[in-house]
This record gives sequence, C-alpha cells and structure tokens, in this order.
Amino acid sequence: MSEAGATSGRHELVATADAARLDLFVATSLDLSRTTAATLIATGRVHVDGRLERASYRPAAGERVVVEIPPPIARPVVAEAIPLVIAYEDEEVLVVDKPAGMVVHPAPGNWSGTLVNALKGRGGPLSELGGDEREGIVHRLDKETSGLLLVAKTDRAHRVLGAAMARRDIVRRYAALSWGHLDGDRLTVDKPIARDPRDRKRMAVVNTGRAARTDFVRLARFDAVDLLRAHLHTGRTHQIRVHLSSVGHPVVGDDTYGGGGGRRLITMPPKRHFLHAAWLRFRHPATGAPVELRSLLPPELVTALASAAGPDASFTDTDPLEHFGFFTDDDP
Repeated sequence: MSEAGATSGRHELVATADAARLDLFVATSLDLSRTTAATLIATGRVHVDGRLERASYRPAAGERVVVEIPPPIARPVVAEAIPLVIAYEDEEVLVVDKPAGMVVHPAPGNWSGTLVNALKGRGGPLSELGGDEREGIVHRLDKETSGLLLVAKTDRAHRVLGAAMARRDIVRRYAALSWGHLDGDRLTVDKPIARDPRDRKRMAVVNTGRAARTDFVRLARFDAVDLLRAHLHTGRTHQIRVHLSSVGHPVVGDDTYGGGGGRRLITMPPKRHFLHAAWLRFRHPATGAPVELRSLLPPELVTALASAAGPDASFTDTDPLEHFGFFTDDDP
C-alpha cells in the first residue's frame, strides 16, 4: 500500500482548525492518494484520539490522528536481458544513458522492463540500500526523460553519493525545449512542490510542499520555443516540468503539464517530451576524483530542435548542444 511520499510505519498527525474530512486530511498530510487513505480508514488503520471514525469525519482542531501504514507487499524483481547504454562504469558506480520510455524502477503498472530489471539482468553487484525494487538507484529520471542516471554498485558508494546529492554537490543539467519565450535569458524558479491535491497523479506548486529550486538559462530563442539549460538544485518529482509549467512555458511534448499540443510544429514524436539529462558531474565516492559525463541529444530530439530552429539550421556536422553553448560553465 505504500506509495510515493509515504513510508510504512506509524504516523502521528494533529488536526488544525481548517482540517478537511478525514480521508482527504490523511491523503494530503502523508502524500497518499485519497483511495489509499480511505482504504486505511476502512481497514482500521486510522485512529482519531484513539477511536475509529468514518472517512467523512472532519477532525476537530487539536485532535490527534494516528495512521498505521503497512509495509508494501514484497514482489521479487526479475532480472531481464534488456540492453543498456553505459556511459561510465567501475567497481563502485556506473552511469546509464537512459532512453526515453524506460521506467527507472518497478512499481504498480510497471513491474517489468524497468532500468532496475535491466541492471539485474547485467549481473554484478548493486547497492542494496534502496531495497530490492530500487537496487543501486541514487536518483531518478521520469519515464519520458532521457539521459544520464547515476547508479551505486556498493552500499558505501550509495551512502557517499546520497550525502553528496543532499549537499547539492552533484551537478545535473538538462536540455529542455519550452513553449513560448522567457522574459529574460536567465530565470530562477524557487517554488515548493507536492502532489497536486486535485489530481494525485500529477505534481504541482503547493505552498506546503517541499522546497524546490531550478535555474534556467536560455541558450537560443526560436519562433515558438526557447532552448533552455536547466540546473537542478533539488530533486523533486517532475521538478523541471512543474516549474516551467508554473511560469507558463511548459516543456514541449509534455502532455501532463500542458506542453503536449503543437507537436507537429516541431515534429515531436508522440509520448515524448523534450527533456534530456545531458550533463552530469560528481566526485567519485571512493577516490574523490572529479567525474564529468555528457550525453548527446537522442536523434528524435535533434530532429525536433532542427525543426524548431528553422530551415537554415543544420546539425549534421556538430553536436547541437555544443553548437548552442550548453556545456559552457557559466551558471550562477
């Protein structure tokens, strides 16, 4: 029953004067779907000051709501022979150049064909700190986002890299194409993100959400779109996509956050958005030596970028990201 944002175990909440009905209060407080919250209530796992109440009950200010979330049902992750592009590998870490369309780890609706299934299929060690379903995974990329993803092969590497991620010492920069034009060549979006209370499958800018900051640099301005370099300072789910949508310039091809229309204008394929993790820099968890990796734009994004740039654009002899100065280290 556990899902994104919720962990198994005992959770104690205190209702405020404006608390919603019990199922919505539990769902919002613990980042659960309303259906999951209602199920917890119906199965006796939610108590209000020690008593059971219906999902429609509205807690009074100061009432203590205790929620017991059971551990997820264990499901073995099957090793699968799925080809992967490895950008870097040694005894401690590996970096995968993930294709669009691949989910990072198994979850309801995606129990096979994920990156973790593929990593297990390669054989060799993976850090076990994330559990069987997330072995080795230090951070994630959305299903339709391509590019560089860091994987820990040992528990020690996972701990060191996790701490570096928390300190924001790992540099992750993404190439994005956004609809319309920013007001200037640089933009910082510093807005908290949480699950959208109206649609639990989406994320949104929510005042009570977790802090999230993204820096954007415009590298090129075309007729209908901007080419951006996005620098993540935090790693919230769908962060770049939510932040760009929040300022009225959603990622091109992003059906979830308002950027899916107009695909024909720049020949974007279906079920694909223009977001690519192109640049990764970190210190090796064992030696401390700097590691810098770059990923070329996938062919379908090169085609889309050329279409956006116009008939005079040609990237046959050069990497388009190099052409537009993506790898120039001038971020604040």
